[in-house]
Amino acid sequence: MMKRDRIATCVFALLGVCLAMAAPGAVAAGMYKWTDDKGIVHYSDQMPPEAVNKGTVVMDKQGRPLKKIEATPTPEQQKAKEIEDERLKTIARLRDEQTRKDQALLQSYTSEDEIEFARGRAISAVTIQIKSAEDYTAGLTMRQRELEKQKAALGDKPMPAALENELASLNSELGRQSRLLAVKKDELATISARYDVDKRRWQEIKADQSRAAAVGLEPATKQATKVGSNPPVAAGK
Repeated sequence: MMKRDRIATCVFALLGVCLAMAAPGAVAAGMYKWTDDKGIVHYSDQMPPEAVNKGTVVMDKQGRPLKKIEATPTPEQQKAKEIEDERLKTIARLRDEQTRKDQALLQSYTSEDEIEFARGRAISAVTIQIKSAEDYTAGLTMRQRELEKQKAALGDKPMPAALENELASLNSELGRQSRLLAVKKDELATISARYDVDKRRWQEIKADQSRAAAVGLEPATKQATKVGSNPPVAAGK
């Protein structure tokens, strides 16, 4: 009976050792592989304190790599990484913005004729404003000349206050209209240039879609639409 008890005890002890060895983390790493400041590779069963931040490979007792611990970056490396990350973010943001603009462009126009029609309508609206300002300026100029003649006819006599104030007001308004006309004429050139850009980009997108269709691929513009969640912005803006 005592012999049987001893055998049972040994069996339970052996089972406990096996379970302990099978437990996660029970098998410790056999060695570390690391490189010193001189570039010399070392192998050791313990990680030296001076090598902790230099990067290492943890290996088992058979020399098989278990995991790799990256070296701690230097301040210069960390700064370079931050700059590169920011550059990549900027590129991604600009790419997303262009995708939204492209989608808006395609939704706004289905043909080049529609782009030209929109250009003509925008130019016409500004042209009407310019014509109105020019007519108004012509009327102000006529009145200004009349008052200047009256002032000259008075000679050394003072001009009535009411007429003096009117003349000053006319001069001020003529200056304002002159600035407005300059802005509107610049706007005409801007409108034409903007629609030129829209037309070229529309042609590029359509050409890209045709090439993609020829080889059985989906255009990048449509792919971005499926992935993106932001609404498109107005075309030409």
